[in-house]
Amino acid sequence: MTNDDDYVYDEATGEWRPASEMATSAAAALEVRDASGNVLADGDSVVLVKDLKVKGAGQTLKQGTVIRSIRLTDNPEEIDCRHESIKGLVLRTEFVRKR
Repeated sequence: MTNDDDYVYDEATGEWRPASEMATSAAAALEVRDASGNVLADGDSVVLVKDLKVKGAGQTLKQGTVIRSIRLTDNPEEIDCRHESIKGLVLRTEFVRKR
């Protein structure tokens, strides 16, 4: 054990673990999946599997609409994306499928 290591208390196990180990386990725990069960990553393109009414924009995104360059959020059930007419769009992963 070296003095240069940072340790973080893991509440799940009740142990002090190296911060580098906790960071890798947290990244692995956050796995975002689409409606079909495929793993999504930053920059992926997705297709809508259902017509969605967009609140505040007054329009509907139709089934089959392609959304490019998604960004993952802290919530594994939501993705952040942009559409040509709607900026700051957040979609639930249950309504998209990886392209």
